[in-house]
Amino acid sequence: METILLKKMYEIIGWGETEADGIFAPGGSISNLYGILVARYKQYPEIKRQGMTALPCIVLFVSEQGHYSVKKAAAILGIGTDNVIEVKCDERGRMIPAELEKNILEAKRKGQTPFCIVATAGSTVFGAFDPLHAIADICETHRLWMHVDAAWGGGLLLSRNYSSKLSGIERANSVTWNPHKLMGVPLQCSAILIREKGLLEACNQMRAGYLFQPDKLYNVDFDTGDKTIQCGRHVDVFKLWLMWKAKGTCGFEAQIDRYMELAKYFYKVLKKKDNFKLVFDAEPEFTNVCFWYFPPRLKHIPKGCERDQELQKIAPKIKAQMIEEGTAMISYQPCGDKVNFFRMVFSNPATRRADVDYLIDEIERLGKDL
Repeated sequence: METILLKKMYEIIGWGETEADGIFAPGGSISNLYGILVARYKQYPEIKRQGMTALPCIVLFVSEQGHYSVKKAAAILGIGTDNVIEVKCDERGRMIPAELEKNILEAKRKGQTPFCIVATAGSTVFGAFDPLHAIADICETHRLWMHVDAAWGGGLLLSRNYSSKLSGIERANSVTWNPHKLMGVPLQCSAILIREKGLLEACNQMRAGYLFQPDKLYNVDFDTGDKTIQCGRHVDVFKLWLMWKAKGTCGFEAQIDRYMELAKYFYKVLKKKDNFKLVFDAEPEFTNVCFWYFPPRLKHIPKGCERDQELQKIAPKIKAQMIEEGTAMISYQPCGDKVNFFRMVFSNPATRRADVDYLIDEIERLGKDL
């Protein structure tokens, strides 16, 4: 089942099924760790025997809106969080290629050795998609590994209407894709996909003679344990295989398209309301819709530090009341110079427009007297 589904995922990305490799991992953070681990091994295979002391000061790059797991992976792998260089984003949270190029040249001038760029396809907060073709061009120019964290956005590849948002992903060296996110597979279900076959095994194998005997009765290609960091693994692929059989690719596509339409509907409703303000005026890039709710008393306070201090408290208070009453669950966070705002993310196949309307009414009910 794992072999069949991994081949299907390679094909959807745009890789030949015979040239690629992959494994299901316990979550996107571990899949991203695998991507960086293999990237380092590809450039410095001696790391496996000699450790980090045999390497120069290596650095990797990720957007300032990238997932925190990239820094965590750097800490675990002995690279160090100081050697993760965050690249500036545009106003919608997409990595700026010119800034990436500048950061690479600056790192080289400092005597550091770039080895990997992590692009994001569907950022956690804004749902932003980095410009993958432009990043791939830079990777080719500087001979760097390109890993795409598509944990959140990978499911869009199943939609003919929206897959273009990931144009260029076929040029990546590795991809993280979490079916437990947009595709709605129960936790946990994440895949790390590597374009070069054999690299995952070369990086991780230890050839334990008491487990991976070459003369077994069955085809030893099914012994995937030497590709992984783990020894024992949960059978995460089974639920995905069942869902894909039940829904089909067309079923997943319809589900994902509906999420995108719900996000647009939510955006249009909020845009017409005086007491809500969208973080971005333009239509959402993904199913993430970010917004503030303004209680009536804040409308009379001029825009500035005083209003921001008060607005910062609103989302946490409304969410706390929602949790206490058990009516709804919605995320909030600050980001950069933006004080706490709500982040509505559509990924539940049961959600309908009536639920969206209810959520808006509930925020107004709980927030109007704050």
